[in-house]
Amino acid sequence: MFKSLLIKCKNNISDKSLWLSFIAGLNLVFTYAPFSLWWISFIALPLWFIHLEKVILNTNKKTTRLITKHCFIFAFGWFASGISWVHVSIAEFGGMPLIASLLLMMLLCIYLALYPTFTGYLTAKASLLFSDKDSQKPSINLWLFPSIWILSEYLRGVVLTGFPWLSLGYGQINSPLAPLIPIIGEVGITFCLLLFCVAISKILLKQQIKRSITVVAIALILIFVSQKQDWVVPTDKTVKVALVQGNIEQSIKWQPEEQWPTMLKYLDLSRTNYDAQLIIWPESAIPAIETMSTSQEFLELANQSAALNNAAIVSGILNYNFESKEYFNSLIVLGKKHIEDDEGNYYYGNSNRYDKNHLLPIGEFVPFSEFLRPLAPLFNLPQSSFSRGSYVQNNLVANDLRILPLICFEIAFPEQLAANFFNDSDILLTVSNDAWFGNSHGPHQHMEIARMRSLEFGRPLLRSTNNGVTAITDHRGEITQQLPQFKQEVLKAEIQLVSGMTPYSQYGRYPTWIFALITFLIIMIKKRSLSKAL
Repeated sequence: MFKSLLIKCKNNISDKSLWLSFIAGLNLVFTYAPFSLWWISFIALPLWFIHLEKVILNTNKKTTRLITKHCFIFAFGWFASGISWVHVSIAEFGGMPLIASLLLMMLLCIYLALYPTFTGYLTAKASLLFSDKDSQKPSINLWLFPSIWILSEYLRGVVLTGFPWLSLGYGQINSPLAPLIPIIGEVGITFCLLLFCVAISKILLKQQIKRSITVVAIALILIFVSQKQDWVVPTDKTVKVALVQGNIEQSIKWQPEEQWPTMLKYLDLSRTNYDAQLIIWPESAIPAIETMSTSQEFLELANQSAALNNAAIVSGILNYNFESKEYFNSLIVLGKKHIEDDEGNYYYGNSNRYDKNHLLPIGEFVPFSEFLRPLAPLFNLPQSSFSRGSYVQNNLVANDLRILPLICFEIAFPEQLAANFFNDSDILLTVSNDAWFGNSHGPHQHMEIARMRSLEFGRPLLRSTNNGVTAITDHRGEITQQLPQFKQEVLKAEIQLVSGMTPYSQYGRYPTWIFALITFLIIMIKKRSLSKAL
């Protein structure tokens, strides 16, 4: 039995067709930041679809198994290259041997690859469901692929708290498809991209030319029309902001002797920028529990200092609730809540705060902690025992500005943003500490995701981080100013506020889901009618 398994693995490794699927997935990393070569998707995906069609035609094996295998290999290559930055945090801060960290990375990529594999399996099954039973010619209906793909991507975003990183639509933030984002969001762009690429593959294969050209033509018309729409409009109100990038080394961030030097560094950098109405410090900028006497002493000092200078500071901090005995990753407002306030807004326990809801597995909570924590330092990272804040919370108020906050990983979940978004939300804010990922492409992908949220919801966005990428985007998702990474600096700018609501901010994913379902049903009904006729 073991010998036959080895022979099977050897045959799979030597299968050139599988290597082509792996390379196609591997190349998708270049569509995302920092490379941002969006056009690669329009080459890699159609060529992969053509490859699948030809592999099926030239085989006598079962279609479902073959497609499932190719989708898994494609997805494994996609995630192996796309989330390789996770290895930095495991290797440098997880305290694990290289072989163990590589094994963990491989397991993560295998897990994530299961979702596109599920897409391939269902597509193959649905293609066979109403196929001609007497036909000896194996086939797959790639037109079903986009509808099933977004279903599997939805599952990837919710199962085990979700990890919706590297979705295909993020790589199109700079592409000709971008004008559609305020209407259908990233998930809609993923659907359109796949549909467009299936059509291209069919045209190149000289199959279903009329249908394919129709799909391409409709997409181009929609893009042209959407370019003419202004869903939100600039107001005459501008706000001076300052984003402080402390560049604190992760290795010393939580050392007790570094607490006061770190806190004073942020305060000193802010004092020279009090002409800004809004000052942002990053996630856990204050490296101490909020209820500690040293923290309270510092917070009182910073609160009064900001208020006397008519400024407001939003800062990340860790909180411990004595009543519930829970830790929270929080944001608080120091200084002025309203312009007319004479004194600072902050006092411990006030409601003008935000507690992170969507926690990062391993980093902020450890599932099955009683089994995993004894295994390695990776499962005992500092502050890895947080509790969730409420899913819906009030916007922060600072100097009469209504700020919708999300902490770090949360920016990847548009539904959470939508649940807290209102017509009077002025600014989107995301704070992070990407020092865990070093000089990798992870922080750049993180910024790209933030840009997508800004364009979807039509609001300027501030992103404040410990060591980069710290940046400001306008309501079109365009980066207007950005700090260099790994430098202690302050980003100052004057941003323009806007009014109005994008279609996506009002209807979310529902239009895409409805259109995807209709597309799926039309294809299946047509397939069944054709099968009966034959």
